[in-house]
Amino acid sequence: MMQRAYWKLILAGLSLAVINGTTLAQAFESITLDANKSSGRFSGSLGGSTSLPGVVSNSDRNGKKCLGYGDPDPDHLLVLKDAMPSLTLRVNSGGADTTLIVQGSDGSVRCSFATANKQDTVLTDSDWSPGTYKIWVGSAIPNMRGDYTLIIRR
Repeated sequence: MMQRAYWKLILAGLSLAVINGTTLAQAFESITLDANKSSGRFSGSLGGSTSLPGVVSNSDRNGKKCLGYGDPDPDHLLVLKDAMPSLTLRVNSGGADTTLIVQGSDGSVRCSFATANKQDTVLTDSDWSPGTYKIWVGSAIPNMRGDYTLIIRR
């Protein structure tokens, strides 16, 4: 009987840690860019079996197809205080086949994926409005594992 109570306590603690870990990760993994700060850097881990186009959109605002697998929740948040004429988001995973999906607070979507196997993706686009952008870094293959750095520059 005591052993059952012990396991219930352990499981409750793990559930709370996951909830708190998610909340802290989302708050910690946020970068704000404005007229004074022109770049930012995120770190993360690839992995997931969720089809990201199913979570966000099958295509972006320019009609480009969205691809990739990852977690259903965004990996990072980018906050733009000012309009940006152009931004470049570059993934460096050491050669994994990566994808990017960015969704603005207005619902607009921007997608990018490498055009050849085992390449990191780069997303360069114009007309970024002020607001909060959700960023998913995905992989071309479900459940692929690996670490990455995402660099954002004006």
